[in-house]
Amino acid sequence: MQRIPAEVDTPDVLIDRDVLERNVERMAAAVRERGLQLRPHAKTHKVPEIAALQLAAGAAGLTVATLGEAEVFAAHGAGDLFVAYPLWVGPRQAERLRRLSAAARISVGVDSAEAAAAMGGQLGDAAEDIAVLVEIDSGHHRSGVHPDAAADVARAAARAGLRVEGVFTFPGHSYAPGMPVEAAAQEQQALDRAAGQLEAAGFAVRRRSGGSTPSALLTDSTAATEVRPGVYVFGDAQQLELGRCALEDIALTVAATVVSRHEGGTADGDGVPRRVVLDAGSKVLGSDRPAWATGYGRLMDHPDARITALSEHHATVVWPADAPLPALGERLRVIPNHVCLTMNLVDDVAVVRGGTLLERWTVAARGRNS
Repeated sequence: MQRIPAEVDTPDVLIDRDVLERNVERMAAAVRERGLQLRPHAKTHKVPEIAALQLAAGAAGLTVATLGEAEVFAAHGAGDLFVAYPLWVGPRQAERLRRLSAAARISVGVDSAEAAAAMGGQLGDAAEDIAVLVEIDSGHHRSGVHPDAAADVARAAARAGLRVEGVFTFPGHSYAPGMPVEAAAQEQQALDRAAGQLEAAGFAVRRRSGGSTPSALLTDSTAATEVRPGVYVFGDAQQLELGRCALEDIALTVAATVVSRHEGGTADGDGVPRRVVLDAGSKVLGSDRPAWATGYGRLMDHPDARITALSEHHATVVWPADAPLPALGERLRVIPNHVCLTMNLVDDVAVVRGGTLLERWTVAARGRNS
């Protein structure tokens, strides 16, 4: 059990530097061995120091979700950024894209002829400075066009003066029990089909981009050229429950204090759960809970305990009957269900090693949602 540094007030986000570095290096090596490039999604961490570790380990560039995130990482020296989102570009977005393209190599997503036309029209002469990838729906059924419609979108982008570079997809349905293998197979089929459509229409397909954290190491290099996992740097309770990481791979936890303690029993004939309450609620853990998840998070050093309810500043933890309840004032490490939410809820994080506080990192892209 790792000690929470005494200088840390709860709740606070802890990053284990050793585990973080191991996760970064391991994914970089595994992707390289598969003949793919790694373009990690920086929306997970939003921290320039972590991006620098990923780039130093060989990442081809960074993926971001918004122009705001791209601006932050470009300002910190990232030279190749992919906004993996079907942007709708108006005058203000066009001006931001012009500034970004002067600082870094920028590519963006598009999933309709209308969006491509609008983007090219707003960018004008600067359109040729922006590369676009057509987004494909590979089974997640969020954004993205059917693979057979990829060429129509690519032609519209080319008519608008944009450089069509390839196709991308997000196999988000890999985030469910038993789904990573099937989602990776569907990703391969969709990328193959869409790339074939573009090539038949005369486009050179230089990039075929896919891969989520659950599916990244299942992505086939014959279908994709790059993968864009994000959560792998930290791990979280969802990845634990999916079996895509182990407890020793968890680099991010939330330090929390036991503020209320109840041995349980009966009241008016109803069972009262044996529980403690922690001072880390939804305002630091986030409230994400997939239907298949067994709770709102896990405890790092007590894997059989479950967070059964969250309020803004309370986490209710039901405790196993055969284990002693922690004492009031005891400090515990919580594994959030979804680390991306946690990182967007805090201004900075504590970087620790072996129970010692090393430094604090600013979450520089926090709140850059547009």
